[in-house]
Amino acid sequence: MIKYLIQKEFLQIRRNAFLPRLIIIFPIMIMCVMPWVMNQEVRNIRVSVVDHDHSSLSARLVHSIEQSNYFRFRGMQPSYELARKEIEKSRTDIILVIAKGYGKVAEMKAKGNAIPSEEDRGKILIAANAVNGVKGGIGASYLSQIVMASANPDAAALQTAVSTFYLYNKHLNYKLFMIPALLAIVMMLMCSFLPALNIVSEKETGTIEQINVTPVSKWSFILAKLIPYWLMGLLVVTICLLLAWAIYGITCQGPIALVYLLTMVLALFFSSLGLLVSNYSETLQQAILVIWFFMVCLLLLSGLFTPTRSMPHWAYLTTYINPMHYFIDAIRTVFVRGGNFAAIAHQVYALCAFAILMSFWAVVSYKKNS
Repeated sequence: MIKYLIQKEFLQIRRNAFLPRLIIIFPIMIMCVMPWVMNQEVRNIRVSVVDHDHSSLSARLVHSIEQSNYFRFRGMQPSYELARKEIEKSRTDIILVIAKGYGKVAEMKAKGNAIPSEEDRGKILIAANAVNGVKGGIGASYLSQIVMASANPDAAALQTAVSTFYLYNKHLNYKLFMIPALLAIVMMLMCSFLPALNIVSEKETGTIEQINVTPVSKWSFILAKLIPYWLMGLLVVTICLLLAWAIYGITCQGPIALVYLLTMVLALFFSSLGLLVSNYSETLQQAILVIWFFMVCLLLLSGLFTPTRSMPHWAYLTTYINPMHYFIDAIRTVFVRGGNFAAIAHQVYALCAFAILMSFWAVVSYKKNS
């Protein structure tokens, strides 16, 4: 019986003009586009300079900013007020003001001479546009490092003499860190929305009533709904891994079987969640809004974009009941660090518990009228 029910589900997917294209095109677009745009490295920071010193040291500082890959030099401004107007017009992000006597004071410090008075101290002012707090804060930090290196070459030489050894992601390739995250997003969206809309669409068209009058058990009906999307999740993972290897040259550092194990368990959880939402929903609009609510909460509280330890304590406690948190920890351990099963056993057992609980709830909540 269940064989024919699964066959029915595949026939419905194949006869749909939109779903087969979505299953193939969606992971391709995510893997080909998102690793380039979902980059948290701050670049192209626009800088305007107000130089009141006009010394060789201040000129060298300006040239250092021009040569940096992180800044876009917007030119010199005669005064701070005019430069601030450029910020207000969103034409620049940071203002660097070099006070008069900057080169003289730096030269006296280098020789070990005392600075005669407070008025002669050449100072640096960095004013950042904090409307975008991340860009302003990181940009000001980058600019401060350039200023310190320009004022104290010995400290800069000492810093460059320190070698850093990276155990994982040696080339600091941000795409290597994002590929597992994008894999989680694709699995979450594909394996939750499509099952959620499946039963609701059958309710609206009336075809589910024909199933309800048959002797098909609830377990067989729900299992027949889960298996196609389970297999669909495996197909999506395979496409994502092939694209990561073909486009970016990124491969899994650990056993590839563990990646499939994690995705199978996660696909079971989210497809069960989708069916659970559809059991309690009467219309497509209601199902979409409910499943979107759960997706956003699970995603933002999972540690995908920000470290979970940075959350308030009450928010951090929610990660213990968030399957996405366990999946992201495990997939990054396997994909980036090359961990084995022992390294992710805790996450696997937690995901299995959530998946079994959600599957059982999906079966129990389905109301079949005999």
